[in-house]
Amino acid sequence: MTTVTLIGDRIAEPGTQFVYRGPSSACEGCPYRKQCLNLEAGVRYEVTEVRENAQLLDCAVHDTGVRAVEVEPVPVVANVPAKGAYAGSKSSLAGPCPHTECPSHEYCVPEGAEFDHEYRISEVRGDPPHEFCYLDRDLTLVEFAPESE
Repeated sequence: MTTVTLIGDRIAEPGTQFVYRGPSSACEGCPYRKQCLNLEAGVRYEVTEVRENAQLLDCAVHDTGVRAVEVEPVPVVANVPAKGAYAGSKSSLAGPCPHTECPSHEYCVPEGAEFDHEYRISEVRGDPPHEFCYLDRDLTLVEFAPESE
């Protein structure tokens, strides 16, 4: 479902993905607060359209201001324990991984997914990009359905 919101002008481009982190203390008293803070914290979004003729508005958080855009929640690609990982099932992340040099690290600790939460798997993509897991985990690369589905 498309939502109209305000985001920093620097990232207001179709195709840009971001994880909404919630309000900043600098948002207190802002006249655009309702239009800006209408997303769900911790969810990954993609800019689908920049509103035509949208005015650039001053912002205490974004140095170049904010602009009106349309966004949609997008899937999070992640590694999960292979056992029981199939489309339609629920799974959670295996746990933190300190091995940042691993080609799978971005999928074991993905932006937009929390360790203590279960997500519905919309698609199984198959083997993770690593040759072996430093933590000896048996993992499968999946796509979590966006939270709004």
